[in-house]
Amino acid sequence: MTSELSIFAARLRDYISICEMEPLLLEPSDDPALKAHCDAEFNGMALVLFALQCKQNPSYRRFAQARGIASAEVGHWSEIPAIPTDAFKELELSCLPAAERTRVFHSSGTTRQTPSRHFHNPESLGVYEASLLAWFRARMLPGGAAARANLDLAVLTPAAGQAPHSSLAHMLECVRREFRAAGAAEGFVFGQVDNEGAWGLDFEGVVKTIRAAVEKKRPLLFAGTAFSFVHLLDFLAVRGLTFALPEGSRVMETGGYKNRSRTLPKAALHSLITDLMGVSPSGIFCEYGMSELSSQAYDRVEVAGSRVFRFPPWARARVISPETGREVENGETGILQIIDLANVFSVLAVQTEDLAIRREDAFELLGRSEKTEPRGCSLRAG
Repeated sequence: MTSELSIFAARLRDYISICEMEPLLLEPSDDPALKAHCDAEFNGMALVLFALQCKQNPSYRRFAQARGIASAEVGHWSEIPAIPTDAFKELELSCLPAAERTRVFHSSGTTRQTPSRHFHNPESLGVYEASLLAWFRARMLPGGAAARANLDLAVLTPAAGQAPHSSLAHMLECVRREFRAAGAAEGFVFGQVDNEGAWGLDFEGVVKTIRAAVEKKRPLLFAGTAFSFVHLLDFLAVRGLTFALPEGSRVMETGGYKNRSRTLPKAALHSLITDLMGVSPSGIFCEYGMSELSSQAYDRVEVAGSRVFRFPPWARARVISPETGREVENGETGILQIIDLANVFSVLAVQTEDLAIRREDAFELLGRSEKTEPRGCSLRAG
C-alpha cells in the first residue's frame, strides 16, 4: 500500500464525517454557492485519486493510456475513463500488492459465470465501511441512534462468515454491528447457504420473528435481495399468512434475481410486501450496489412517481450514450457510469451494464442491458 493513497483515504473519511455532521451536504441543494462548493470538492478529490491510481494500478494505467488519456490532462471528473465491469473478471484492478490483499468480493452472477473480483485489505475495508454506513444511516435510519435502538433488524442474506466473497453479506454484517452499537439487538439473520453455495431462507424463523414483532409492537427493518423476498412472499401466500408489521417497519430491497426465483416487476413485488407483510409503500426502499463499488445508491419516489436513485456526495452517477460516450440529456436513456471516491485502492470510475434514465444529477434504473449476463445487482423494470 502506498502512503499517498493512505493519505487520500484518511482525507476521504474525514470528508464523509463532515457530510454526516452537516446534513445539508447530504441532500441536493438549490443554493448555487453550496452546490458549486460541493462540486469543486468532489472534482478536486477525483482528479487527485485518478492520478494516484494511474501510478499505483498498472492495469488501470494501461487502460487509460490505450484511450489516450493522461491524468495530467484531465481537468474534470467527467473526463476520467470508466472501466467496464467485465474488466474486473480478467484484470487485477487493484492498487494493493498481492501480498496485502486479505479479502476479495465477487460479483454474484450464476455459477457458470466468471465473477468480477474487487480486492481489499483492512484499510480499504475501513473506507468501504465508512461510506456504506454513513449513507445507510442517512437513507434508511433517519432519527439517529435513538431511532435505531427502537428498531430490530432482520437480514434475509447469509451471515458474512457463510458468504465471505459477498459484498452484500459484508455490508449487512456492518449494519448489524451498527445496530448493536446503538443499543439494539444485533439483528436476526435468516439467510442460509446450501452445499452447492445457493442461498436459502429459514422461513419458520422469519415468521416467528414477525409474529413477535407484531405482538411487541416493535418495528422491523428487513434487508435482502429481490429473490429472497419473492421466496418469502411465496411461502407466506401458500400458507395463507398475512401480517401487519408495526408502524415504522421498513424494507431494504437490493434487486437481483439471478434465475433463482420467479421474477416480478418492481411495483408488483412491493405491492406484495405491503399486502402480506404490512409494510407501507413509503417504508420500502431499493438499494443499488455492486461488488466493484464501495458506495451504494438508495431510491426515493421523486419524479412523477418514479423511483430515483442517488449516491452519496462522495460518488457521482452519469448516464451516457453507448454511441457517443457523452452524457445524455435529462430524461434520456443510456448506460450508467459511477465515479466512486470510496474505491480508493482499486478504480474510481466504473462503467456498468445497467440501463438508466437521467434525472438531473440522479437516475431512474431500468435494468440490465439485453446483451449482458444476469448479475446479483440487476433490477428489472417495473
